[in-house]
Amino acid sequence: MRGLKDKVAIVTGGIGDLGLASAVRLQEEGCKVAIFDVQEKSDAIGDITYYKTDITNEDNIKESVASVHKDLGPPQILINCAAIFIFKGVDATAAEWQEILSVNVIGMSLITKHVVPHMKEAGGGSIVNFSSISGFIAQKNFATYSTSKAAIRGMVKCWAQDLAPFNIRVNSICPGYIYTTAFENSCTLLNLDVEEEDKRAAALHLLNRQGRPEEIGAAVAFLASEDASFMTGSDLIVDGGYLAT
Repeated sequence: MRGLKDKVAIVTGGIGDLGLASAVRLQEEGCKVAIFDVQEKSDAIGDITYYKTDITNEDNIKESVASVHKDLGPPQILINCAAIFIFKGVDATAAEWQEILSVNVIGMSLITKHVVPHMKEAGGGSIVNFSSISGFIAQKNFATYSTSKAAIRGMVKCWAQDLAPFNIRVNSICPGYIYTTAFENSCTLLNLDVEEEDKRAAALHLLNRQGRPEEIGAAVAFLASEDASFMTGSDLIVDGGYLAT
């Protein structure tokens, strides 16, 4: 993809399946990639640079972004993938709302705040925020998660306006159901049989299957690249036809 070679990219939540798939694809396209994650470094990331980072801690963010600038150069690509999963409806507690918003919305905002000055220094950049089909539709007992993902879509459109004068593009990627470790963990959390839930989820998509992390990684790389140079403020839906049903 055009314009990715030697660009410095930060991927938050890069230990998780979708973040890692995005980081790997960007590295394959020639980027110098840094993974930020609160989880410990895993062997799966190979030789990708890793910084243990809690995106709810602004001082920690500042330190990690400064380290990327020193070690790799000014970041020109930011993939905001870090997220937590809390599925609650009207019974959600104040603590649960605070927890999910602190990562999925406020944390995403804070990391972006501290990366944007480096993008300006570099003459531009691309920000890709992970939203979801849950940011478009209503789902039973999903209010906490869906609200956070809808908020992300709103931030994308506002930031696109704010940052266009600096040649910084901002878009969201909105996956459908993707078969990941997080999917399996969510099934366990909700006391669902993984195999049966996989079949149920597959049937919701026109392609009759869940997506694969590498398919999301490819779409992320596209949005980050110059192949998407006339896209900003947009939602890229990668959902196997879920929203078309």
